[in-house]
Amino acid sequence: MKKTIYSILSAICLLYLIGCSTPKYSIFRYDNGDDYFREGLHRIVGKDGKIGFADEKGNVVISPRFAFVFPFENGLAKATHEGHQVAEGEHWQWISPEWFYIDHKGNIIRNDHRYSQIEERLKTYVAAQDTRIGVAVIIDGKDTISVNGNRDFPMLSVYKFPQALAVADYCMKKGITLSDTIGIQAKEIKEDTWSPMRNKYGVSDLRLPLSEILEYSLQQSDNNACDVLFRLIGGSQVSDSLMKASGYGDITIGSTEDEMHRDPYLCYQNRATPIAMARLFDKFYRLEMRHDSPVHEAVGAMMMLCGTGDNRLPAPLAATDAVIAHKTGTGGRNTQGRIVGINDAGYVFLPNGRGYAIAVFIADSAYDMARTEKIIADISKIVYQSLEN
Repeated sequence: MKKTIYSILSAICLLYLIGCSTPKYSIFRYDNGDDYFREGLHRIVGKDGKIGFADEKGNVVISPRFAFVFPFENGLAKATHEGHQVAEGEHWQWISPEWFYIDHKGNIIRNDHRYSQIEERLKTYVAAQDTRIGVAVIIDGKDTISVNGNRDFPMLSVYKFPQALAVADYCMKKGITLSDTIGIQAKEIKEDTWSPMRNKYGVSDLRLPLSEILEYSLQQSDNNACDVLFRLIGGSQVSDSLMKASGYGDITIGSTEDEMHRDPYLCYQNRATPIAMARLFDKFYRLEMRHDSPVHEAVGAMMMLCGTGDNRLPAPLAATDAVIAHKTGTGGRNTQGRIVGINDAGYVFLPNGRGYAIAVFIADSAYDMARTEKIIADISKIVYQSLEN
């Protein structure tokens, strides 16, 4: 009997010792392998998915408690308690509104106050306006500033950017080049809509190079040119499907320009969150999606010569060496007498080598066009002045 009890106790002790000696974490995976050691530490992942650090002997030095943390560099590691993961092709990045730095003991040394202060300034400014405003800024692909960034806003003509990506994708698959001509029937050229293309060529059957139609759509926000491109690729749903398949579920494209003209409330159907649009611009310019094909290259170059919205995002950049590529959107007034939307979104290349994607959406504005555009310019100024150095 005593031997039996002794054997059971011995087994329990052995199991306990085995359990104690088994690491209660896994090694963080990086580039399809175990995380590298930096300054004697590498990242580990706890059972709840939180991240910490262990030394070369396997000892836990900083318990897993961060949503994400970068490797140590010069005695500090950048960490956060919140955010979300975003796929970028074969890789991914972590987007968070609040970062801080820790030392080798896990102590918070300092917060990234600079970006927090930008966000607070934007929140204060936005709260003082009699309109619905959404702002998202992604800095160097790592840090996100957001005010109402996850709320839906009507895109208006900003959707001509994701549409252009669908055109580029279609052309790659079909072997269509920028110099190929596209037939346009007279009935496709509407007379009661914004159309510099119609103003130049009139209402008649014609053929134009794809490059010229894209220029009208992207640089001058031509509504007839936009609908010709929708017809070319097979409809607005093709653009929507590409966004969903590419991981941009918060960008919805459901109506053509002609459909929105006939039913203005369809403007609200073509919607996006500021964060989703900023992510798309970040991927296109910073991650160089614009080099995927000659048509993608052309789209990128065209938006750097955008002919609309000089009083919006570009306004505070005019006297600087910064370069902006952007796409605007402008709506009429709804039945309440408010402007449906005034938007601008793009990517800013700073002369110091840094860059940021920015999307500012304004919906249901009680102000006139000039005052609403100035709101976008003011937001652009706050961001630029905080990041230029």
